Amino acid sequence: MKKVILAPDSFKGTMSSIKVCDIMEEKIKKFFPLAEVIKIPVADGGEGTVDSFLKAVGGTKVRVKVSGPYFETIDSFYGILPDGKTAVIEMAAAAGLPLVENRKNPLATTTYGVGELIRHAVLNGCRNIIIGLGGSCTNDGGAGLAAALGVKFYDDVGKEFVPVGGTLSRIERIDISEMQNLSGLTVTAMCDVNNPLCGENGAAKVFGPQKGADEETAELLDRNLRHFADVIRSQFGKDIADIPGAGAAGGMGAGVAVFLNAGLKQGIDVVLDTVEFDRLLDRADLVFTGEGKIDGQSLRGKVVYGVAARAKKHGVPVVAVAGDIGDDIEEIYKLGVSAIVSINRMAIPFEMARHRSEKDLALTMETIMRLISLNAAT
Repeated sequence: MKKVILAPDSFKGTMSSIKVCDIMEEKIKKFFPLAEVIKIPVADGGEGTVDSFLKAVGGTKVRVKVSGPYFETIDSFYGILPDGKTAVIEMAAAAGLPLVENRKNPLATTTYGVGELIRHAVLNGCRNIIIGLGGSCTNDGGAGLAAALGVKFYDDVGKEFVPVGGTLSRIERIDISEMQNLSGLTVTAMCDVNNPLCGENGAAKVFGPQKGADEETAELLDRNLRHFADVIRSQFGKDIADIPGAGAAGGMGAGVAVFLNAGLKQGIDVVLDTVEFDRLLDRADLVFTGEGKIDGQSLRGKVVYGVAARAKKHGVPVVAVAGDIGDDIEEIYKLGVSAIVSINRMAIPFEMARHRSEKDLALTMETIMRLISLNAAT
């Protein structure tokens, strides 16, 4: 075995994709020390997205101070890829749930700092922006981001303000005349949900509770997002309410679509395109992928599906390693996965298993590599 590609997702609650890659590489090198191992740690657009891209293709991390979820000044960052023109931004770095800790309040949190990250990247010469929509604590429809880029919002008495989730209903007029010049800028949003902006499957009702919204608050946030969509449709003739993915990250999907003309794409496709995965598959002997749980949901644009579909076109076998294996996985084999292996070695609850996940992954990879080396020797 001369060339192996590693492209796993994180194992949620246990291991980052970078850690998974490192463990896999160690065991591969133990049995095939001369093998070329290409590591492509995959992130879903949330926390860790920048580090995953920089680990996969190189580049630099730029540190900058921006506004946090409550407009306080915080230390943040984004990445610039080796071409010097592509910036990778994770909105979680300025508007993520970990930043609010036990102060969750989607009525008051803002994406303003995310807009400041974009502005800084553009002023730094970047013309391509990849933005990860995941792990947010906000529900402002991206209005804060827009405000940081020069968009002005006015209430019914003509007073300018920066809307948050709880005040979107106050918007009467939006002025984009002083918005930062973004001509020639290409924005791609990593978006792994198809939720619309409003309604029972919208941003507030589906994702609001994890951000601290009770049922009454979620209803209010939903009405406010609908008002926001109505104003945008009335002023700009754009209907953002039902765009698939508009409800991602508290409506940020809608915000980047309307204000930045961003394309909403599956996160795995963005990653694989950026690292030129199809080119890397040339002469590859095997691909390892994986995620915390593989089941029927893995067919819906998840990492395993995206990796296997591309590898199949090049005739490269794929082994998927998972924390847990659910039902309804037969279709995954048809898509190009040759084998699915669970790292669970003991019948114990997740809260106990998570503490031994790294050890279990290492032991499982050792077993897989023993089988492969046995086959190679025959």
